[in-house]
Amino acid sequence: MRFCVAFFSLSLPWRFALVVGCWLWWAMPARAQQPVRVLPPDTTEIAQPDSLRRGFDEERLLNGLKAYTKRKTIAGKAAALLFRFTPPREDKAGLDAQLVDRQFARHNFKIVRNINITSLDAFGYNINDVNRTPRNFLEKAGNSFHIKTARSRVRQVLLFRPGQELDPLDLAESERLLRQTSEILDARVFVNEATTSADSVDIEVVTKDVFSISGGFQLRDVDAAVVDLRDINFLGMGHQFRNSYQYGRSTPQSWSYKGSYLVPFRDFLYGQVRVRDEYRNKEQSLSLNRSFYSVNTRYAYALNIDHYNVDATRYPDTLYRALRFYRQDIWVGRSLHLPSYDLGYDNPGRLVVAARAINTRIIKSPYPEYRTNTLLYGTLGYTVRRYYKDKYLFGFGRTEDIPTGSIYSFTTGYELNAKQNRHYYGIRAAYAGYSPLRGYLYLNAEFSSYLLRPQNNWQQGQLNTELLYFTPLYRTGNFQWRHFFWNRSTLGFNRLAEEAPLVIDGSRGLRGFNSNQTLRGQSRFILNYEANVFTPLSFLGFRVAAVAFADAAWLSGGGQTIPFADKPYMGFGLGLRFRNEYTVLRTFQFFLGYYPRGQASGDGFRIFQSSRSYYGFNDFSIGQPSITTYQ
Repeated sequence: MRFCVAFFSLSLPWRFALVVGCWLWWAMPARAQQPVRVLPPDTTEIAQPDSLRRGFDEERLLNGLKAYTKRKTIAGKAAALLFRFTPPREDKAGLDAQLVDRQFARHNFKIVRNINITSLDAFGYNINDVNRTPRNFLEKAGNSFHIKTARSRVRQVLLFRPGQELDPLDLAESERLLRQTSEILDARVFVNEATTSADSVDIEVVTKDVFSISGGFQLRDVDAAVVDLRDINFLGMGHQFRNSYQYGRSTPQSWSYKGSYLVPFRDFLYGQVRVRDEYRNKEQSLSLNRSFYSVNTRYAYALNIDHYNVDATRYPDTLYRALRFYRQDIWVGRSLHLPSYDLGYDNPGRLVVAARAINTRIIKSPYPEYRTNTLLYGTLGYTVRRYYKDKYLFGFGRTEDIPTGSIYSFTTGYELNAKQNRHYYGIRAAYAGYSPLRGYLYLNAEFSSYLLRPQNNWQQGQLNTELLYFTPLYRTGNFQWRHFFWNRSTLGFNRLAEEAPLVIDGSRGLRGFNSNQTLRGQSRFILNYEANVFTPLSFLGFRVAAVAFADAAWLSGGGQTIPFADKPYMGFGLGLRFRNEYTVLRTFQFFLGYYPRGQASGDGFRIFQSSRSYYGFNDFSIGQPSITTYQ
């Protein structure tokens, strides 16, 4: 009562201030307990837990198996090695979609004082908790065969240097570029807020490696086998070598070899040597390449020198004849920064100009269409690139970069050959957008054709369209899933009779479908659907997902342009996907497919496996000028 009398004896402004102060005193503790999503691993704020692991105790069967793995018996310890039920820390640090180019805007133009690089081994370490260390024999044994990525290699990828002014976009771009390298699984690049000042910052870089060494041995007979050996991070320097040797083949050449060695240099310049020696295919290649790796990259260029000695055939013939030729390919591109009308931020659009020259010198040709020629191309394009970060798209919990934006380009060229010179024209338009509530949508359309003058005859024309959509991530208890929809179409116009027509096998149509190349056409229309269900199970380090798919393909015949005259070829299937994010060969997939018509085996069913995702992202970077492929 005394408090009420004292309260109402105050003036109105004092009463208002007292009420606001009491409300703030009551609300602040509750607000401080709310989890906040933050990327840097050294922060004390806690990210929202991954719902893939939430509610695990509700599953009676899995809960019983979890209790069994805690037993001290031999069987219990064996079960603990096969199944993992402890939520990984990187899963708890789940990321909602974030636009990465404005993430560090408050540190614009501060001086970079120090760059601290922490490189973590492949097994047992956590990029969100640098204090986490290997806990069992398998993790320690795996790391003993692995050489961590050298700090000098990490510095090669970073877009900033000590003593320079910091462009916040360079932080986000450096993190994305580190994740795109083959040798690094995930990366975090952030400002150390504890040591930052008004004019300078310290940058923390944390990377986690993949296990870079892989190989295989496939015994095909008593005296025939295939031996593979690969290392994508040789000596921790980012060098990559791949070797495949096969012996015990039938004569006239009883062995074959394929190999390559790639070296990264500063400023994202890559050099590579490739060698292939097979009975019908011999190749030696040398290349230097630098792409528009970042939004702010000004120059891109490449040089390729190739020598081929192959046995070629043309459709529908099956007789192989010797073809020998040299090829020199060079291109250069310039990206122009457009003015900005948004104060404080750069214009994300870039105007790109590129030119390319390809010279092919035929030494020995079995067919008249293979002739010495020179191709000159030029591209003028406009592109906007933005990137988001999210999880559970194509991986199992690792951070993934989602490219969005738009691209518009026009390519023209001129082909000089011994038979008849001709012009080339091609246009492309593409758009992609992403939202955690609506999903991802990618649209692309391309048209290209050659023009013969002075007859004004259009030749080898084609219209390609593509639509890719995947839904937001849905959650039910321990499980998460997405739906993927993919549509591709190719319409051919005035194609040459000696060209190889289109097929609908494998990645170019129905996955797992095998028609022995007997189904061919001038145009095709493809629909693909896939449902991915991410489960909470882990087997020997491999996360498990269930996959269901349904595919349909229309193929034109008899030179028709529209492919809908005949019934579609269909494919349906179920399978399991096993993925280990810490090794080079990350994905193994096993499927059972059913095909009502067109399957080469005739029974309609087929069991097949795959080691790569059926879908993928298309970046919005303009590369070397080229013709649209027809395949």
